[in-house]
Amino acid sequence: MTDSLTLAACAAIAVIAYLTRVGGFWLMAWVPLTPRVEGFLNALAGSVLVALVVPGAVRGDTALQAAVVAAVACMALTRRAVPSLLLGIATAAAWRALA
Repeated sequence: MTDSLTLAACAAIAVIAYLTRVGGFWLMAWVPLTPRVEGFLNALAGSVLVALVVPGAVRGDTALQAAVVAAVACMALTRRAVPSLLLGIATAAAWRALA
C-alpha cells in the first residue's frame, strides 16, 4: 500500500512540475520582453539560488557554512557563477571527508 502511494505521489509531483514549466513557457509567450522583464528574468535564477542556500547556511553545519564562504569569496574575486558553485561544492565535500 505504501509503495503504491509513494509512487502515485511521485508521479503527481512530476506531472505538476512539468505542467508548471510548460505553463511558464506558454505564459511568457504572451508577455512582451521589455528591458524591465528581461532584468527580472536575469535576476530570478540568482534569487532562487539564494533562497535555497541561505536557510541551509544559517541553520546548516560547518561544512555548508565553509562552502558558502568559499563560494562568496570566489564570486567576489572572479565574478563567475560556475567556478564559485564548483568551489562551494568541493569545499563542502572536502570538509565532510576530512571531518
